[in-house]
Amino acid sequence: MADEKIRLGGMALPNGVLVHGPRSWACAIRHPDGRLEIVAERKRFLASQVTAPLLRGPARLLESLAVIPQVKRRLPAAKLPFERPGVLAAAAGSAVFVKVVRDSTRLTPAAQELLGGLISLAPATLALRSSDLAAYHGAEHIAIGSYEHGERREKEHERCGSHLIGPILATTAVGNALAARVPERWRNPARAAAQLGALGASTEIFGWMTRNPESRLSRALAKPGHELQHRLATADPTPEQLEVAEAALAACLELERGARD
Repeated sequence: MADEKIRLGGMALPNGVLVHGPRSWACAIRHPDGRLEIVAERKRFLASQVTAPLLRGPARLLESLAVIPQVKRRLPAAKLPFERPGVLAAAAGSAVFVKVVRDSTRLTPAAQELLGGLISLAPATLALRSSDLAAYHGAEHIAIGSYEHGERREKEHERCGSHLIGPILATTAVGNALAARVPERWRNPARAAAQLGALGASTEIFGWMTRNPESRLSRALAKPGHELQHRLATADPTPEQLEVAEAALAACLELERGARD
């Protein structure tokens, strides 16, 4: 059907917006001189080809990451959220703190993993403190949400990746606490398996949350992500920033519809 809505996702950049669909992506940025630049391309790796439940989540993450080199190659002026030196320093610092927490003998394994998970969010939180990034994040949500619902939407979106925070903290804490019980020589492989399992399980839980938004459990799991969106991760965009998001959306939809014809 011509009016069938295409499932879209996105990523805010400090100077623009990336929108991606099932087969294509488009990125629009605003140059310092005010010029708008847009590029669009087909994806090289499609997560939709992976159907195993616990592998779908890691495949979607891989699909999103695989787009980034394409964006930088086609649009060198695009800035990524984690390119700032302060964010890289925060990532290194959080890794040190997580190691200290995990080596603590005063905390239970579950408490160690939960606290470690919270500390590991520091780099992403610091990245989102950029006012331009938060505004472009809001613009991304407004553009995609308005397209999906056929009416003007707010700067928060029900499928934002921030809603994964609740599920992934819980599943990672449980998985790593179990991994801590295995013999020491197998502990690192067990933790790696726990991380992969937590990502897969969290994505499946997130999918259930989007299908059951009125469930009390769904609302509880979404609460941390919603608060992060509302209070820190998004801001009201300017008309110029919204124009950037809508340009990326239009370019992605054009390529997606061409792929379907």
